[in-house]
Amino acid sequence: MAKRAVRTITSTRPAVDSVKTDAMPEADGAGRPNGKPTEDEVRVRAYHRYLERGATPGRDLDDWVEAERELRFGRQS
Repeated sequence: MAKRAVRTITSTRPAVDSVKTDAMPEADGAGRPNGKPTEDEVRVRAYHRYLERGATPGRDLDDWVEAERELRFGRQS
């Protein structure tokens, strides 16, 4: 009967102690995690942008993106 060779496998995964876990991300001054606005905040700002444009349809994505940018970086136009 032939004997099997046993080889040792070295793990490339980091040890559990060295892995950083962030259960709660740090909040910015407004209480938002990492300065990211909530979906409700973006929704309200996007709606206000829509009204400021005269309530004309067709630019909802632009309104959403700009609203999120304004809230994230604190720029209101």
